[in-house]
This record gives sequence, structure tokens and C-alpha cells, in this order.
Amino acid sequence: MQKTVSFRSAQEQDIPLILSFIRQLAEYEHMLDEVVATEELLLEWLFEQKKAEVLFVVDGGQEVGFALFFHNFSTFLGRAGVYLEDLFVLPEYRGHGYGKALLKQLARIAIERGCGRLEWSCLNWNRPSIDFYCSLGAHPMDEWTVYRIAGDTLTELARDA
Repeated sequence: MQKTVSFRSAQEQDIPLILSFIRQLAEYEHMLDEVVATEELLLEWLFEQKKAEVLFVVDGGQEVGFALFFHNFSTFLGRAGVYLEDLFVLPEYRGHGYGKALLKQLARIAIERGCGRLEWSCLNWNRPSIDFYCSLGAHPMDEWTVYRIAGDTLTELARDA
């Protein structure tokens, strides 16, 4: 990693770049066919409703990675946490500390905001990422299973309420 590394929060004009990073991440995760995000949706949810934030890691004026995150809440801790939805570093920049730099910056944001934790999910097959996260001191929450309701099932559940 070079000395010119910095971070910046995304602005509305970055929406095409954000969508590009999302698509590249989805391609890496073999889930590109699941991406339905559009520039219009990102504008609404990131910048108008402010439901999540995007942080870029920048080297020499080039955005080389991003993190999309939002606040969650722990009833046990009695305060908010930071949930990292996605972290992605361009393939040609991997292995140079950019992912670690993004996580360190997110940890600083969490501490500055008084949050009690930083957490995320990782696909079980993604061994390189798992090893990387463990090297930073993260540990898997093996006793928890993530459940999801989406799409038509979500609509049906809401209708039956």
C-alpha cells in the first residue's frame, strides 16, 4: 500500500461508481444475477433516505475499494453498532492492505460514534476472506444462523399480517 491512501465518504455523483463496485462484488461472489440495484434506488436509499453509507479507500486519486455500512442496534449493549454489508477491493489491489485499511477506518468510525461493535457476514466458501478476518481478531459467531425473508415471501408475509 502506498502512502497516498485516504478515505472519503461517497457523494451523490459517486452512484455509478458505487453500482460498479456492487456489480464487481456480486460477480466475485457468483451472484451477479441477483443484483437488481439501480442508480435510482441507490440515490433514494443512500442519499435521500440515508439508510446506509459508503466509504471509499483511495490511493493516488483512484478509488480502489469500498465499504457499504449502516447502523444496527444491540439490545444487550444498549447502543448502536456498525454493520458492514459489503467490503470489496478491486482484484488488482488485493493483498496490499486496502481491505485492512477499510476495516480499521470502520472501527475508528464505530468508536467515534460510540458504537459497541463492528460486525458483518461472510460466505462460508470464501476462505481467503475468512482467513483475513480471523487474522484481524474477528471470530465467527458459529452459534447463530442468519435467516432471511425477501421478494415474494416478504410480500406475502406482510399481506398476511
